[in-house]
Amino acid sequence: MSQTNSEVISQVHINQKASTRSKLPKIILRSFRYLVLTVIAAALLLPLVWTISASLKPSSEIFSVPIQWIPSEFKWDNYSRVLSIFPMFQYSANTLIITISAIIGQVLSSVCVAYGFARFRHPLANVVFLLVLATMMIPGQVTMIPQFLMFKEFGWINTYLPLIVPNFFAAAINIFLLRQFIMGIPKELDESAKMDGCSSFGILTRIIAPMCKPIIITIMIWTFNANWNDFMGPLIYLNDPEKFTLQLGIYSLNAGQQGITDYGMMFAATLLALIPTLLLFAVGQKYFMSGIKLGGALKG
Repeated sequence: MSQTNSEVISQVHINQKASTRSKLPKIILRSFRYLVLTVIAAALLLPLVWTISASLKPSSEIFSVPIQWIPSEFKWDNYSRVLSIFPMFQYSANTLIITISAIIGQVLSSVCVAYGFARFRHPLANVVFLLVLATMMIPGQVTMIPQFLMFKEFGWINTYLPLIVPNFFAAAINIFLLRQFIMGIPKELDESAKMDGCSSFGILTRIIAPMCKPIIITIMIWTFNANWNDFMGPLIYLNDPEKFTLQLGIYSLNAGQQGITDYGMMFAATLLALIPTLLLFAVGQKYFMSGIKLGGALKG
């Protein structure tokens, strides 16, 4: 009996050793993955860390070689001067007007167009949808001059209209993601709603749109980032300094605009302009990540 017990114990030890040996490659592989991801994350965060450091330095130390990561003197007044000298709040308000209008335009137009492609049948529906997708391959530089000439004829130069109105014509990528998601929603829900007397618009607003919440929030975050950080559009269409957006206002701190380049204040303004984007991502991270996963699954 004792011999049998010893054999059982020895067999257990052997199984434990075999299990440990089988788990060892997985642990090594996982550790290697974490190491690679840590290195990549550090590389991506390095410019942000340098910007934070530069915003607290005197201008003479910002571009010193080798890089001095910790300032010899912390210039906290860079931030106070930004808020007192630089019209930060006015430029932020101008940018917010454009950004909120763009979000409303993109969401409304994208949902309506995607719903039409997903639910209404027409012999040319697929052809038109392919043409819409083909617009994603047209570089923005190709349409920049024709758009400028068209808006100039409309008398929209030095107004926010060229920056707002195009957003009411849905972006192709947003239409694609929403259409694919809506096509995954059972049509039986539409039929049940129609039997209860609900119109197509009612089905869209009461059934389809609420179920597309992750994709819609993802589109809102994308649109916010694109318009809040847009520099080229305001540079082309805005001439009046009182109408400048935040990114164009930060550029005005350059010597080309005011004759003096205060890089410390410029980097401080850049970091302050980054705060709304970080806050928005932190609040909508859950929906943003789920939207990215859904988008990847739909593309696949």
